[in-house]
Amino acid sequence: MSANKLAESIAHTWTSSITPALQEYIRIPALSPLFDPDWEATGALDRAMELLEQWARDNAPEGMTLETVKLPGRTPVIFAEIPGKGEGTAFLYGHFDKQPEMSGWDDDKGPWEPVIENGRLYGRGGADDGYALFASIEAVRALQREGIDHPRVVLLIEGSEESGSVDLPAYLETLSDRIGKCDLVVALDSTCGDYERMWCTTSLRGALVGELNVSMLTEGVHSGDASGVVASTFRVVRQLLDRIEDPHEGRILPEWLFAEVPGERVEQARAAAEVLGHMGAKFPLLPGVQALSDDAVELVLNRSWRPTLSVVGADGLPPMQSAGNVLRPATGVKISIRLPPTVNAAEANDKLKDLLENDPPFGAHVHFEPRVPGQGWHMAPTRPWFDEALNEASEQFFGHPAVLMGSGGSIPFMADLQESQPDAHFLVTGVLGPQSNAHGPNEFLELKTGERLTACVAWVLARMASQGTVV
Repeated sequence: MSANKLAESIAHTWTSSITPALQEYIRIPALSPLFDPDWEATGALDRAMELLEQWARDNAPEGMTLETVKLPGRTPVIFAEIPGKGEGTAFLYGHFDKQPEMSGWDDDKGPWEPVIENGRLYGRGGADDGYALFASIEAVRALQREGIDHPRVVLLIEGSEESGSVDLPAYLETLSDRIGKCDLVVALDSTCGDYERMWCTTSLRGALVGELNVSMLTEGVHSGDASGVVASTFRVVRQLLDRIEDPHEGRILPEWLFAEVPGERVEQARAAAEVLGHMGAKFPLLPGVQALSDDAVELVLNRSWRPTLSVVGADGLPPMQSAGNVLRPATGVKISIRLPPTVNAAEANDKLKDLLENDPPFGAHVHFEPRVPGQGWHMAPTRPWFDEALNEASEQFFGHPAVLMGSGGSIPFMADLQESQPDAHFLVTGVLGPQSNAHGPNEFLELKTGERLTACVAWVLARMASQGTVV
């Protein structure tokens, strides 16, 4: 297998076909159902799916069969099968639903208008992760063009990942006989620490998300009259959040939110920190703002194996310009807790509700409405051929060895998929690197990284097909 020929072939397809299609995809505001409950009437998800499906049919690898599967009341999925000449079955995964617009985009950029600047394709959903279908199909096509064997490939692109993959388990069950036993799972929805090598995710944090609401009064009253007599609901919210996190040190308090970090992952965190340097430089900090630690290794572990609390939304707080001197009747906050990969998310969800609702300060009316928890994921031990293939691919197409590191994000269904495919190797990777800003303003896809990662996937598929022997 000629790495140069493979890279050139894939780069040509990215330039001539994939990038134009991604630009059209970006123009479609295909919000995930969580952000567009009327998604069926809106039709944007269907339009995005149709665009991807048409491109897949126009660029189909030899022998591919493809269909849209739609269960009643659920977002659709694209399901394809490609017969292979080599050993085993590979399951390739991605999604086509998107996060909402978010404010703060540069004046010459926006979520629904693609812009290419300095080799980066800006717009919502290109990197997270509309590129996955294109990269998956092109990886197989490139091998076929070069006459290189690949395994049987099953491709599934879903439409509810940004809502927690609420529809995916039903499809996995419905399609289980057609998917069969898989030897490799490739998920292209993760992150990369830089754009100079392939990054392989070894773990994903779980997530607890819910709305905490505190009520004290039937209506707002003059603060000069009631303050000092009735506690502010904001004060009660603060006290309840202090049950989770030390307000001074930021340390998470409940022991049941922690898990032991495996020694192998600590060593990999040290290696990743040597490549990354101080992770604080990755984020758009204001002048003078400091990260939580000066220790680069601690930041890697904080982000991948330690629980954290974030307040991501609030209700009951009027804009400052229209806020009067009123003791408000209620305050609500939406919180997100990231969990270590091996913590049981369902059990932690129940404990969190009890922690917040029991014995409320001042007899306040407190209600915590949790969403479906996202279970974390920890990669099972791998065999030598797989580790060798990752490093070979990264060396061939990026010029540097692969780096293994835990991710701070969540892909909730990965744990279920690993349970259903216990013998499969998992290649969880992606193009979301420094400043790529998934979910935020100015999200971009580094196009060259997309090309290189596509080639890496092709290389690993070829190695798998040859049962791990050197290609």
